Amino acid sequence: MIDFPRMAADAAPAADPSPELGALPRWNLDDLYTGPEAPERIADLDWARAEAKAFASDYQGKLETLTREGRLIEAIRRTEALGEKTGRIGSYSYLYYVQNTADPDRAKFLGDMGEALTELSSGLIFFELELNRIDDGVLEAAFAADPELARYRPWFAELRKAKRYQLEDRVEQLFHDKSVSGATAWNRLFDDTMASLKFEVDNQTLGLEGTLNLLTDKREAKREAAFHGLSKTLGANARLFTHITNVLAKDKEISDRWRGFEDIADSRHLANSVEREVVDALEKAVQEAHPRLSHRYYAMKAKWFGKETLNAWDRNAPLPTSDDRVFDWASARDTVMEAYSAFSPELAKVAEPFFAKGWIDAPVTEGKGPGAFAHPTVPSVHPYLMLNYLGKPRDVMTLAHELGHGVHQVLAGPQGPLMAPTPLTLAETASVFGEMLTFRSMLDKTTDKRLRFAMLSSKVEDMLNTVVRQIAFYSFERKVHAARRKGELKTEDLNRFWLEVQAQSLGPAITLNEGYEVFWAYIPHFIHSPFYVYAYAFGDCLVNSLYAQYETASEGFAERYLDLLRAGGSKHHSELLKPFGLDARDPGFWSLGLGMVERLIDELAATAPS
Repeated sequence: MIDFPRMAADAAPAADPSPELGALPRWNLDDLYTGPEAPERIADLDWARAEAKAFASDYQGKLETLTREGRLIEAIRRTEALGEKTGRIGSYSYLYYVQNTADPDRAKFLGDMGEALTELSSGLIFFELELNRIDDGVLEAAFAADPELARYRPWFAELRKAKRYQLEDRVEQLFHDKSVSGATAWNRLFDDTMASLKFEVDNQTLGLEGTLNLLTDKREAKREAAFHGLSKTLGANARLFTHITNVLAKDKEISDRWRGFEDIADSRHLANSVEREVVDALEKAVQEAHPRLSHRYYAMKAKWFGKETLNAWDRNAPLPTSDDRVFDWASARDTVMEAYSAFSPELAKVAEPFFAKGWIDAPVTEGKGPGAFAHPTVPSVHPYLMLNYLGKPRDVMTLAHELGHGVHQVLAGPQGPLMAPTPLTLAETASVFGEMLTFRSMLDKTTDKRLRFAMLSSKVEDMLNTVVRQIAFYSFERKVHAARRKGELKTEDLNRFWLEVQAQSLGPAITLNEGYEVFWAYIPHFIHSPFYVYAYAFGDCLVNSLYAQYETASEGFAERYLDLLRAGGSKHHSELLKPFGLDARDPGFWSLGLGMVERLIDELAATAPS
């Protein structure tokens, strides 16, 4: 087990040295708790258990009376205070676990804390249900009489949208209590299994992250070996992943059916505060753009490789004129911070503590969770960023992306526990914008034509992966969940759905080699957050439109942009986009965002080296 040393708030974070990358920062989780058995953690859980019981005793069955008496704000303050404590415990247990998912003690701690938090919160199910039974007129009168309560009007508005899907209190409590042995348990099985898988690549035994990384290796033989290593191990475990997918899709179908959701993705749209027709328009716009975007680009890439078509393991291959630079950690930090600062010194000031105070965990280590993320924790603390940093230019973009999430979460924090969280459709705004700022900054400093071409092509590929690939993921999920409503799915069904959407999105220039059919199995979003994936495409197209405005009318833009981030979840996306003259309901909105990708492909076609 890894124990982090206690540090003063302004002390330098612990770091892992790397001969090539320099000192890579590790998390200092002390701002949450100093360890699993920290007295503060134990005391907080004891307090939360007692407060949850007291909260239920004080308010259950009494909320309408409390509202009529002008005292509802008391309950709001208490629920936020309780959420701060439980959020802190939940955040720490997850971050502590993800540092080494192979450690059984950490896994047990995560499970124990999850069960404890679920148990104490089961007695609080009544709160939102009962709030939604308060008469609209009574609630409006309470808002008019109490400005502090009125500040929470946006939160109540979102809550009211779920009113028609609420169930009787005891059924809601049953759903909640059963989640520990239901969806949560299956999610953990997926994570634990994926963390334990080993992939054989050229007589090397690798984990998932290291194997996936080889798919971007410059050596085709290494890419092909990684592809077959992935295919073999995923195929050998396909029965388990199929079963997990079946169980979770059925679990969602049961919940949707009881609640009365019409469409398989409506619960996600509700959580995202976005209308179904907006997402449908996005999916349609991206699919119609396939010939102009992904099909065209991959055909161009095949020619650059001197091939008629690319194999599946060549899709993310670096170009012959690829950007092979290795950025040590200090260079990556400086590159991103310079880009942020040039756009807004205030934005850079918010970002600086992530590097100075142990808020980033960068190195690839045994058992560490794959990928990268930004965890918001709770408003009274700060977010934590996780990376698996290997020094590639794409890793610099990942740092810029996750740092964008982090500064967004910091800026939204003053909204408080109830309104700081941002819907997924806007949660990617700051991250993708941070990437774009960093990319443009790096491109402007690059004079070598071949290197500029490599950077442009890499950016196009990232955009295609963010927009085209994520919408293909969304289409795959729609097929899976629609088919699951008719009966249990076989691995062959999932494989077929995967190949169908991949062929449609990637086009004829990509060969879907044998073994690729099972690559759906390692995508964690399908397991953890059904239909999450369209948020990436939403965010990318939105940012493309925002950035186009920044380029043409930058005066005052940074201030409006920071205001958007500060709003957190307190405003609907239509209200937040209005100061920029953008409307996601306008069919032309998505075309505007996709047009930026198309223009980059045009530039590549015009400047491709002979």
